[in-house]
Amino acid sequence: MIISIVGGHGSIARQLTRLLSSRDHQVRCLVRDEDQFDDLRGDGAAPVLCDLESVGDADLDIALHSSEVVIFAAGAGPGSGPERKNALDRDGAIKAVRSAIRVGAGRFVIISSMGADDPPDGDESFSVYLQAKAAADVAARDADIDATIVRPGGLTDDAPTGLVRIAESTGRGKIPRADVAAVMAELIDTDRGRNATFELISGDTPIAHAVSALG
Repeated sequence: MIISIVGGHGSIARQLTRLLSSRDHQVRCLVRDEDQFDDLRGDGAAPVLCDLESVGDADLDIALHSSEVVIFAAGAGPGSGPERKNALDRDGAIKAVRSAIRVGAGRFVIISSMGADDPPDGDESFSVYLQAKAAADVAARDADIDATIVRPGGLTDDAPTGLVRIAESTGRGKIPRADVAAVMAELIDTDRGRNATFELISGDTPIAHAVSALG
């Protein structure tokens, strides 16, 4: 399967790339910095130079051509201001889902955030972040493509446990980035979770069992 990851140099994206490439998928990673290419090749991906903030529709379609699955893992990051959060977390995701449809991808998977279902008002950084994620989720859900919206809790760099809780609402909790990547790889491998929106935290259910329950 040809899988394109938008924002392919983030921690979750890189761990996901390694999992997918080890399972014989063809992975392409879109990044804005050519200095990251060697890392991506080491992960098993084909790097593609693409600045999501400035790329036009035609060039984005070229970058995503032939994709069967498009994964949106890009984000402005915690140190960014509201303008960049809207440019990447909201507008970048909307660009990506529209391009995924144009190139004929059958599925769009987006890493969202817990709290995006009811973002707070205001213009503080985290409020804007959740507002941007909420708008991106709505765009993905309303688009003419099978969308999977993954909303992890607090992300950690702890070692993976392989045990999670997946539900429409899990309550607050944390989860290692490695387990988020493993859940996403399982979703793609098993073709589960199409047109699903769920929260994801550490729990007591093995990942394969938790994903299989999504239908």
